[in-house]
Amino acid sequence: MNSKLNEKALAISLGVLWSLAILSLSIIAMMSENYLHNVVEFFSSIYLGYSLSFTGILIGMVWAFIDAAIGGWFLAWLYNKLAK
Repeated sequence: MNSKLNEKALAISLGVLWSLAILSLSIIAMMSENYLHNVVEFFSSIYLGYSLSFTGILIGMVWAFIDAAIGGWFLAWLYNKLAK
């Protein structure tokens, strides 16, 4: 039995999950004085335009979606190639 992963489905799933993780991280960081601020600082160095503002969070979520979608597509593609 050869089971294939759907590249598009995995890409979209991981993109949505990672962008929601960035949203959650941002909300928690905004509600605290300094908890997770170093993580936000790290991601703002990777995702251009990401910051703890409404627009910055939306920009970070778009970057996170793209980042994880590409990674998810590549992961499924590689799995399908190696599983043959």
